[in-house]
Amino acid sequence: MKLALTTLCERTDRKTGLTTFFSELVRHSLGQDKELEWIVFADPSAKLDLPNDRVRVVRWFSGRRLALRLAADHLLVGPAAKLLGASALLTVGFVPLVKPLPTVMHMIVLTHLRQRNGARSRYRHWMMARGLRKAELIIANSGWTRSQIAAFDPSCESRLTFTYEAPQHQLFHPGSEAGELERLRTEFGLGPGFLLWASNFYPYKQAELLLRAYARLDSDLRARVPLVMVGASWDGGLETAMAETNALGITKDVRFLGWVEDAWLPGLFRHAAAFCLASREETFGRCVVEAMACGTVCILNDIPVLREVTDGNALFVDFRDTEATAKALRVALLDPASRHRLIAGGRARAEQFSFAGLAAKRIAAIHSMLNGEI
Repeated sequence: MKLALTTLCERTDRKTGLTTFFSELVRHSLGQDKELEWIVFADPSAKLDLPNDRVRVVRWFSGRRLALRLAADHLLVGPAAKLLGASALLTVGFVPLVKPLPTVMHMIVLTHLRQRNGARSRYRHWMMARGLRKAELIIANSGWTRSQIAAFDPSCESRLTFTYEAPQHQLFHPGSEAGELERLRTEFGLGPGFLLWASNFYPYKQAELLLRAYARLDSDLRARVPLVMVGASWDGGLETAMAETNALGITKDVRFLGWVEDAWLPGLFRHAAAFCLASREETFGRCVVEAMACGTVCILNDIPVLREVTDGNALFVDFRDTEATAKALRVALLDPASRHRLIAGGRARAEQFSFAGLAAKRIAAIHSMLNGEI
């Protein structure tokens, strides 16, 4: 079987978790199926670590500009994949307008199924809704996400499955590497025991709610436990968070690191006292599993998918309730019994997720689709 995968949706200057997903899916599937081959469509500047003679990386189309990415994905990638002998095309969130091959559509974002303000959001809503009608196989990343997709379009339920995402266990684990803390001190001026936010500043991540709760902590506790916020701006989200920090009078206690290389993330998780995610919507929340795998306590917005993914091994709170959130922060930082329970439970839960399992289940589902069993 030869499969094609387009990665052009991922801007090379704004990396997200998709970059890891693409590489790990391909790498683990090759180890499990000796007959499998891949054609990976990537931007000429994209860094893909896939040295294998059964992987052909095609860099014919540029993904730098939005118009070029859309044109390539909708008009050119499908015919090129068929020309190169692929049996199916894997995408994220869309089915191409020119569709000469069966399409396997991954669904990892649901925001645009409901939010229809603005030209870009209306386009994405149309693209996803059309994809649910046209895709031969739809793969979600959690049971909750699957249920939301099925509720939106019941006609796709027979073509809809889900497989959990996973952390890279070779990177995200409790054991610190030699000199790791010293490198964090040198690069960022950080010692151990900080609160960590690790996400691009999308509006739905609700950074301002975490900041308001953090401001409720005693000043001496904030001085001992700074809030470290890692991530790039998106639609002015970082600038809004910085303005909120100033308005709350906690500027000296909050560190904005901006976007950092992926290599820094495991160490940041390992040396954090707790990881905080105020997001009002996730479809899986891989950063949560990465934090748990590193032995880090998680304080999470109380939404169904995060209860599913963590199996309850986190502190849950409605981040809109500022005082309740501040109380959860104090528990995470100052209650040793709670910390021990959450760290042990989180590590055990994180071990249940793997990219090997993801690849095996998704390739099996594609086999079933191509054999007419779905």
